[in-house]
Amino acid sequence: MSVAFRRESDDEHLEPKFERPIAPGPNLVTARGLALIDAEIARLDAALEQASEEDRPALLREQRYWHTRQTTAEVVPAPEPGEIGIGSRVTIRMGGSERVVEIVGGDEADPAEGRIGYQAPLARVLIGAEVGEMVEFGGKADAIKVVRIADAS
Repeated sequence: MSVAFRRESDDEHLEPKFERPIAPGPNLVTARGLALIDAEIARLDAALEQASEEDRPALLREQRYWHTRQTTAEVVPAPEPGEIGIGSRVTIRMGGSERVVEIVGGDEADPAEGRIGYQAPLARVLIGAEVGEMVEFGGKADAIKVVRIADAS
């Protein structure tokens, strides 16, 4: 029989599963971010105990990712009062409206909740700014005014 008509198994034709990509650079996290990583590892450990053979590879891949993030995590101390850094909650005025953002580690980021990773363009222009300062953003000078800075914890 011709090889063209032979069927080995469906597994041969599946797309390969690659590891989750890890962002380049240091893995800076808040204390809350490290606690979230620890909780995710605990959740995955529990899920693996109950997992079917079919689900195990995906769970193991997730577990490897989070173990790597846990071992490379560098907890950043809270910024000084009045200083914007990782762990700051910042009220900004941009385009005539106010918005509150919290600067966090990359895995902790959730833009829908107002948490942006420290590597995000908005976070990069805010880090180091002070209350009352106007900062450039998106090629526009004085695009953002820093209204208030608070510790996120």
